[in-house]
Amino acid sequence: MQVVVSGSTGLVGRALCEELLKSGHTVRPLVRDTSSAPAGSIPWDPARDQLDGAALDGVDAVVHLAGEPIAAGRWNAARKARIRDSRVAGTQLLAERLAGLSQRPGVLVSASAIGFYGDQGDAVVTEDTPAGQGFLAEVCQGWEAAAAPAADAGIRVVHPRIGMVLSERGGALSKMLPPFRMGMGGPIGRGAMWMSWIHLEDLVRALIHMIETPELAGPVNALAPNPVTNRDFTRALGSVLRRPAVIPVPETALKFALGEMAEELVLSSLRAVPSRLEGSGFAFKFPEVEAALRDLLSGSEAKA
Repeated sequence: MQVVVSGSTGLVGRALCEELLKSGHTVRPLVRDTSSAPAGSIPWDPARDQLDGAALDGVDAVVHLAGEPIAAGRWNAARKARIRDSRVAGTQLLAERLAGLSQRPGVLVSASAIGFYGDQGDAVVTEDTPAGQGFLAEVCQGWEAAAAPAADAGIRVVHPRIGMVLSERGGALSKMLPPFRMGMGGPIGRGAMWMSWIHLEDLVRALIHMIETPELAGPVNALAPNPVTNRDFTRALGSVLRRPAVIPVPETALKFALGEMAEELVLSSLRAVPSRLEGSGFAFKFPEVEAALRDLLSGSEAKA
């Protein structure tokens, strides 16, 4: 199978490409910088509306993961515009080029995020839950809608709504580890907000499952089946690292330091479950957070 992947140098994209290659598939990354790109790469520049559709003709599947990092710095008007435009413009360009091909791929797996739902408190969230409020919910709605040209052309489009990806190589967990390893970690406020998470290995397996499962289309929550509260996540991480995790982080300090980003990324509560993924027969390797953390951190203080 020949698979085009955007965002191939990111945390998820890199792991996905490694697994696809290991399984004998051909990977063709979409890249903006061709100077050090691997053979078979396809140049593109969404900001300039540049992508040669002919280079996509005849590929079997496309996985679109590219987008400006959401947590790279405090949000301001310019950063929010880059977050939104990198997702919406890039997806629309790719979808339009795919729709115009004579030999279209069978599937476009176009990433989205659980930010679609906004803050849902203690409610259990499935793919049928309507969009929430806030900047990220608006971005996710535009992001998913931008893939419409591909769906209208008969391409099966899947939107994995991805939550917190657990990996020691990057993402939120890697930023948590230094204070927790020093015994200075703890819950945020009372730790009552729900966290929807997934082990990186399960996410990669889920993306490949979406490529290979014809009945999956539309939004699919790409999350472990057992979300946890921030308090329980903190306890699990402290237990795995064998460190105390009792020093609370004041919510007011986060709001002061991060502004709007704290409200939407850190303090919002989302108890989402992968109804469609499990309904399609996908089996998680790491359904429980402590086992997931123990697997990821087995080479450090977590080693028994």
